[in-house]
Amino acid sequence: MGFTAADVKNLREMTGVGMMDCKKALAEADGDIDKAVEWLREKGLAAAQKKAGRIAAEGMAYAYVCPECGVGSIVEVNAESDFVAKNDLFVEYVQNVAKVVAKDAPADLDALFACKYPGSEKTVLEEQNDKVLVIGENIKVRRFARYDKGVSVAYVHMGGRIAVLMNLEVGAGFEKSAEVEELGKDLAMQVAALNPQFLDKSEVSEEFIENEKRVRLAQAKEDPKNATKPDAIIEKIVMGGLAKYYKEICLMQQPFVKDDKVSVEDHVAAVAKQLGTTIKVNCYTRFEKGEGIEKRQDDLAAEVAKLVK
Repeated sequence: MGFTAADVKNLREMTGVGMMDCKKALAEADGDIDKAVEWLREKGLAAAQKKAGRIAAEGMAYAYVCPECGVGSIVEVNAESDFVAKNDLFVEYVQNVAKVVAKDAPADLDALFACKYPGSEKTVLEEQNDKVLVIGENIKVRRFARYDKGVSVAYVHMGGRIAVLMNLEVGAGFEKSAEVEELGKDLAMQVAALNPQFLDKSEVSEEFIENEKRVRLAQAKEDPKNATKPDAIIEKIVMGGLAKYYKEICLMQQPFVKDDKVSVEDHVAAVAKQLGTTIKVNCYTRFEKGEGIEKRQDDLAAEVAKLVK
């Protein structure tokens, strides 16, 4: 069975693959569109494997809350370039992965990759490999988290540079309160901006504080201004600094971004009192795209040299 130019055009629109590859696929499949798509997918898997070694440090962080069940999810999906990270196909993939996490509760990345991709018979991994073929860059889901209890509120900053999923425990009947939603959004924005290391000072280990104290004591003793001060006085100064340190590293002890005269803890209590209910900040997850990934340093001259060889 042969094929026409219209078949080539149709296959290209279906897959986003180049015209010559579409013609080759149809020739290999003897004009059968479905088999041609499968052939391209197989080639796409090979292409994806070839690109998998490239460093993907750009991409998008995204948080989502299911409007029906209220389950929240947050994902980070990486790509090689900021340009691709803004591609509609890539953004759609990231958003759908977040929906899969919320719906299917995968235990880990392998389980996530085995889940069905929305609106398709493919798995998430198969869809990812197809996207690699179409977009032409390495793409990979790096991490995810999911909250299925309490009230989750999602916040995405600067088009996916940072995403935060905030989770609150509220009294019965206030789960869909606009005030609770606003509180969750405000706290998520604060986490995005200030990146606290801990939720509350009660979570800070003694080991962490002792290490910080040791560092600060050493710094204080090296400071010429403290040369004549007794060790007891220096330690008192350091301990005072540590008390303030909690306000930097613990969300609940931080000054609230919209009113720095009160702490986050006090603001949460005030909102709860205003509503006549209880509100507790359970937890949060903050993802920043490319965080901790060593980015590729491009050498333009070397790249050009490769192309002309």
